[in-house]
Parts: sequence; structure tokens; C-alpha cells
Amino acid sequence: MRLTVRTNLAMRALMFCAINADRTVRKSEIAEACNSSENHLGVVINMLGQTGFIETARGRNGGIRLKVSPEALSVGQVFRVFEANVPFAECFAGSDNHCPLTASCRLRGQLSKALEAFYGALDDVTLADLVQGNSGLRTLLELEQR
Repeated sequence: MRLTVRTNLAMRALMFCAINADRTVRKSEIAEACNSSENHLGVVINMLGQTGFIETARGRNGGIRLKVSPEALSVGQVFRVFEANVPFAECFAGSDNHCPLTASCRLRGQLSKALEAFYGALDDVTLADLVQGNSGLRTLLELEQR
């Protein structure tokens, strides 16, 4: 299994916001710290805003900040949003499924169970679990120290 770049960037952006929770952060600050293009990050930020994970403000003093507390935001929630439209295997692709084994294959059911176990494990991890007490991450992402 491999995560999409969008999911990876979403988690980086959320961790950046959580580390810098006392201020509104700019997309350019996140892009620099997380080694991302601002354009790609813009798409991710838009999705994070639409799903209610962050709030955004435009203009000179604009930027983003968490809308949900880190303790209430599970990693599983974020992954489900960003990975939902990416089929794990061809047989999960709906009308784009052209696998000749679909009618008799039992693998899809087992893969479904495995994916639910994967997401279930991530449901138990919050954004707070990733950032609180993580001095290494704080050193890398905290704006006052940069």
C-alpha cells in the first residue's frame, strides 16, 4: 500500500498547524517547512478547508489554522477523506474495474477487511498523539525557531 502525495501533504500541513496552534500560518510557510510546492499544497489546503479540518482566511493577514482540536482529529478521518477516491485495487474501481476474475474472486473481501483494519488502527491515533511531546517535530516545524 502506498499513500497519495495529497494525504501525506495533508498530514504535514495539519501537524504544522498543530505545532503552531497559537497563530495563523501561511501556505508558503508550510510549503517551505514541508518541502512542497505551494500549488500542490493549495489543493490540499482547499480540501482540508472543505472538510472542516482547518479554517482559512484570505487577504493580507490571511492564512490557515486548525478548526478542530488536535485531540479530536483522528488520522483515520483524514486518510479516509484523501484516500476515498483512490481505489486500492482495480476491483474497487467501480465502472473502471475490468478484472476478469471479479465474479469469482474472494480476494476483494479480504482486502476490504484489511483496509478497514488499517483505517481502524489510524482512527485510534489523533493529531495530538503525533505532535504533543514531540520535540523533534517541534524543532522542525515551529515558526518561532525557524
